[in-house]
Amino acid sequence: MDHFTLRDGAMHAEDVPLSAIAAEAGTPVYVYSTATIERHVRVFREALAGLDDPLVAFAVKANPNGAVLATLARLGLGADVVSGGELMRALAAGVPAEKVVFSGVGKTAEEMILALREGIGQFNLESVPEADMLSDVATKLGLEAQVAFRINPNVDAGTHSKISTGRADDKFGVAYDRALDAYAHAAALPGLKVVGVAVHIGSQLTDLGPSRAAFERIGALIAELRAAGHAIATADLGGGLGVPYNPALPPPPSPADYGAMVQAVTADWNVRLIFEPGRVIVGNAGVLVTRVIRVKDGVGYPFVVVDAGMNDLMRPSLYDAWHDIRAIEPSGERATANIVGPICETGDTFARAREMDRVEAGDLVAFMTAGAYGATMANTYNSRGLTPEAIVNGEDWAIIRERQPIEALIAADTLPPWLNKEKA
Repeated sequence: MDHFTLRDGAMHAEDVPLSAIAAEAGTPVYVYSTATIERHVRVFREALAGLDDPLVAFAVKANPNGAVLATLARLGLGADVVSGGELMRALAAGVPAEKVVFSGVGKTAEEMILALREGIGQFNLESVPEADMLSDVATKLGLEAQVAFRINPNVDAGTHSKISTGRADDKFGVAYDRALDAYAHAAALPGLKVVGVAVHIGSQLTDLGPSRAAFERIGALIAELRAAGHAIATADLGGGLGVPYNPALPPPPSPADYGAMVQAVTADWNVRLIFEPGRVIVGNAGVLVTRVIRVKDGVGYPFVVVDAGMNDLMRPSLYDAWHDIRAIEPSGERATANIVGPICETGDTFARAREMDRVEAGDLVAFMTAGAYGATMANTYNSRGLTPEAIVNGEDWAIIRERQPIEALIAADTLPPWLNKEKA
């Protein structure tokens, strides 16, 4: 459920017409709904109500905007981060350091120093060499790092190949059959305290079967680790629960279904569970508002050319991802069209032969379910400034990232001395 609804023939975000935001912020513009974020947090927490004090650590990569993170921090969520930059964003937004989990396969020594000095809750290690580096860094600082190993359970998540992370040949984690050796190695290192185990098999999961299989393997590993003398106190089950993008497809499992499965599988683990939801919290809480530049004749179907490009919303180009596309002031007429952006790439295509609201030049269109992996993946290809973002709270709204002016892009480039001399 979201709070983007039609009122008097026009789509609103909560109590604010999207057309009003577009008029002030320009297009394209991302718009987020506070009420939707709050509802999704509540539903996710209710799904975990039977668990003992779980830590819900929002996956910052899904949407790192400071206002979004501050909203989540005020709701009591922690943060799952994968870079020093994400850590700094989370802390700046008010997330307590002890509620931060640092994941990611490529942590640098500099990022480890930052995280250790801030006193984060847990490092999810992805290799033995990473454990060696963290031990060296922590020892030199005179600090101790609480660690878990991310385990690769060799389970296919059944999602898009580029967002599957738990197969044997994926880059993430330590192979399941090498876990005992990895833990024995880490336990002997100074500066490290082994406290847990972690797993994450992919994103946009639409079937609980692979997650259950992975969790059952982790449960067996916890028993083996304890038998080997390791005090396992936490189990990070990752995130990845899918959200409905295409209304024609069966909906993914609900948070309640997910929570029931987790409680059944983990009932005898005797650990504090950690969750890293991202998409399921913010996906449906955001839309990308864009304006139709023109409708261009095509051989099969007309091309609806909008002012949002693949640089603003990469998911369709990157993953062949589906986003529902709706007119903000629908006429009631329908048409079949190709929806494309202005970028000089054929990949700048949002949909082909899509039946949708009939639109004309100047009309506003919303790409739905764009709150996750939307603005965070935007770039400046074709010298297009980063898209602005806005957030709505009832009748109030605010721009929470200004549109990046082209002058700022140009000013970021510096000329080498020999070109400066010629200019002079």
